[in-house]
Amino acid sequence: MKALIIGAGQGKRLLPLTEVEPKALLEVGGKSLLEWQIESLVACGVEDIVVLAGFNLAAVEARLESFARRWPSASFRCVYNPFYGVADNLATCWMARHEMAGDFLLLNSDTLFSLPVLETLLASPPAPVSLAVDHKEKYDDDDMKVELQGSRLLDIGKKLPAERVQGESIGMLYFRGDGPRHFAAALEAAMRDPAALRQWYLSVIAALAPQVEIQAVTISGRDWCEIDYPVDLQTAKRMVASWRPKPDDNLAAAESS
Repeated sequence: MKALIIGAGQGKRLLPLTEVEPKALLEVGGKSLLEWQIESLVACGVEDIVVLAGFNLAAVEARLESFARRWPSASFRCVYNPFYGVADNLATCWMARHEMAGDFLLLNSDTLFSLPVLETLLASPPAPVSLAVDHKEKYDDDDMKVELQGSRLLDIGKKLPAERVQGESIGMLYFRGDGPRHFAAALEAAMRDPAALRQWYLSVIAALAPQVEIQAVTISGRDWCEIDYPVDLQTAKRMVASWRPKPDDNLAAAESS
């Protein structure tokens, strides 16, 4: 199993925190976002981890070297996008198209999630593309909203009209079977248009939806958050604090043993 983690941008909305440190290396609860993700990936048997990097590549590579020592059974490497400053993440995915020959996971590096989120996506019924989605009562302008017919994706984008919205993408996809081939081909086709440099990779998913089965996998009730602004870091810190055993839990475990 392979995972591609998209983390080429600087994360300017988090400045000055990301003036030197890439967003994926920001710490939440004593661990970087990237470390939280890799812990879950390795726990689920993912042994081939590729970070699509750009800003401060050297820092990301150094961190991956430390991960390789910690998890010797897994392999870690970077695919570098030298154009991260002028291109959005569609181009970053295109740079890694040679990594899409078999089944793989695709994750945004700024999505912090609990282990059950990943387990739910991996255990989902087979489909060329499976998209992890959450549901809530109200969606804001920054949410990557989805339109569904049952569990099948019809459309995805930030500007979907409210009456067509049935959920939001959390930034995690699973490509299986013919899915990787369709996605790589769609990336190639999209990059023929200069406008693709300013587009998100999920616009390619939207373009694929009419002809390729893209299944929404609901992860509602499981912990996750997206980190775009400093306030999101505070939300993330509270979330991971709730994952740690409470003193009473440790005492109960000791008494039972």
